[in-house]
Amino acid sequence: MQDKEQQIDTCEEKVETGGYCSCAAGVFEEKEEENKGRPIYIMVSSAIIFAIGLYFEFFTQQDMMATLLFLAVVAISGYKLIPNGIKSLFKGRFNISFLITIAAAGAFLIGEGAEGASVVFLYFIAEYLEDYAGERARKSIGSLLKLAPETATVKKNGKNIEVHVHAVKLDDVVIVRPGDKIPVDGAVVKGFSTVNQAAITGESIPVGKRKGDTVFAGTINEEGYLEIQVTKRPDETILSKIIEMVKESQKRKSGTESFIDRFAKYYTPTVIGLAIIVATLPPFLWGLALDTWFYRGLVLLVVSCPCALIISTPVAMVSGITAGTKNGVLLKGGKYIEEMQNLDVMVFDKTGTLTKGDLEVTDIIPLKNYSAKEILEIACSLEMNSNHPLAKAVVKHAKQLNIEFKEVEDFESITGSGVMGKIHNKTFYIGKKSLFKGNAEFPDETIKILEDGGKTAVILGYDKEIVAVIAFMDNIRDSSRATVAELKDKGIETIMLTGDNQGTTRAVAAKVGVDEFYSGLLPQDKVTIVDKLLDGNRKVGMVGDGVNDAPALARSNVGISMGAAGSDVAIETADIALMHDDISKVNFLVDLSKKTMNVVKQNVTASLLIKSSFAILAVFGFISLWMGVAIGDMGLSLAVIINALRIGRR
Repeated sequence: MQDKEQQIDTCEEKVETGGYCSCAAGVFEEKEEENKGRPIYIMVSSAIIFAIGLYFEFFTQQDMMATLLFLAVVAISGYKLIPNGIKSLFKGRFNISFLITIAAAGAFLIGEGAEGASVVFLYFIAEYLEDYAGERARKSIGSLLKLAPETATVKKNGKNIEVHVHAVKLDDVVIVRPGDKIPVDGAVVKGFSTVNQAAITGESIPVGKRKGDTVFAGTINEEGYLEIQVTKRPDETILSKIIEMVKESQKRKSGTESFIDRFAKYYTPTVIGLAIIVATLPPFLWGLALDTWFYRGLVLLVVSCPCALIISTPVAMVSGITAGTKNGVLLKGGKYIEEMQNLDVMVFDKTGTLTKGDLEVTDIIPLKNYSAKEILEIACSLEMNSNHPLAKAVVKHAKQLNIEFKEVEDFESITGSGVMGKIHNKTFYIGKKSLFKGNAEFPDETIKILEDGGKTAVILGYDKEIVAVIAFMDNIRDSSRATVAELKDKGIETIMLTGDNQGTTRAVAAKVGVDEFYSGLLPQDKVTIVDKLLDGNRKVGMVGDGVNDAPALARSNVGISMGAAGSDVAIETADIALMHDDISKVNFLVDLSKKTMNVVKQNVTASLLIKSSFAILAVFGFISLWMGVAIGDMGLSLAVIINALRIGRR
């Protein structure tokens, strides 16, 4: 048997190469903890050393000590930046790291160590702030892995043997007791129960399972005893496919480099080349004063220092992220602020997103000589002994109306169908229509009307006589219709996806007002629909809350999860989390995106125009060194920061 370290190594390798292994979940958490506090230490220590350096330079005139301190700031803040910049040079391409490195070096060459140190330090802060919000996204695979149990109980030769889930083979019979997670995909061969499979299908109500029915790994057996014949290997289950789709989707979302990185490929060599030409060409060709033109070349380097240009985008993005956080919205990176303004389709999951995910009693229909109050008294007295979501909805409704509970004798849970119990020497049943099969007075028409209206119906009766029909429906969120309407006003198409039945889906779609809807979907079906939209050159946003939404959230241009009600994996996989389950924040995000990107355009445009203007003036000697530093770089940097702060104002 492998020891713990070997097992973790094996599982980690399996996961990283596209496989599936539930026991590797801890690997991701351990990796995230490594060097967790290093950026904070770097920023704090750099700030202190930089402040001391400024003191020595301006108050004691000890320039050598100040320069050494500024070099220390560069060494600390640029410990990754500078090597990356040098490597890019040897590879024949100039990236943003090389741009910062050469700018800082140029600042030190002309005796402006404070400028060189500030360039590296500010860039480190900007990178840290932009990356911080998205660092937890790496844990989404680990969260998915935790869904399925590590072991399974296999029935062999009349004995129950507990084995690792990867030791389970096709056609093995696995035993699952009440309350346990189902470890494999398979078919029920013995027993019947209700299974909560919201994690896979998104269905709001547990589904009855009996012989011949299919079950999925990661779902929960709620009530009865089941024996399941394995139909798929552990690495081929629906859950493992979800994991693979999430991994692939995250890779596809890496995208291209930022605009500034692309621009830097041309900006850097151009600026360096111009500075060299200005410093050398006039003296050597026309015999002009070397010291004058060398000075102008150095001024050009300082004026062209990219600090303001570099932070123009990140500082606006960070301001947008902060504004979102203050309004209960967690954005995992500036990329998704930019994407939100381009969306032309918003896809919604139904249960827990457009609806609250809570069932409530909507109709009590008497069929015999019983009042609605008497029906509710009987129903809640029976259901108070059950943990089924429908039972909880009945009890909650009864408590709101201050209904008194009656004493129940001989209570029994009829797995997969309902419950029964004796009240005042009369045995009552409540549950699915299967409990009352063959009854001549079966209310087919009433149940059909309810189900066509998107409601779930249960029947109350005794001695095979039907007393009443009770209907339930999931509550639609108060802001759902207004949110959808506002998105339409913005020119964004709305689509609803769900694993629920068509009747419920149609009813909710009509009430909410979405343009289009799809029902009876598995996770891969949702991904297929999102892919079709993407293939049609549409920019797609996806709002969901469950594990079953994770692949579609990852695949879309922007994945938005309902935070408080959503599963961990949906939150981790999504690009944006609505922390207070307020779906109206979707429109807030669109508005925030447009405002932020307007500021980004202003900052970038101002940086380029001012930098280019100052560069021209520097060549002709109209800009001095101190003007280039004070106005053309640090002053401009401060201006773009102040402009970015406007984003947080309402």
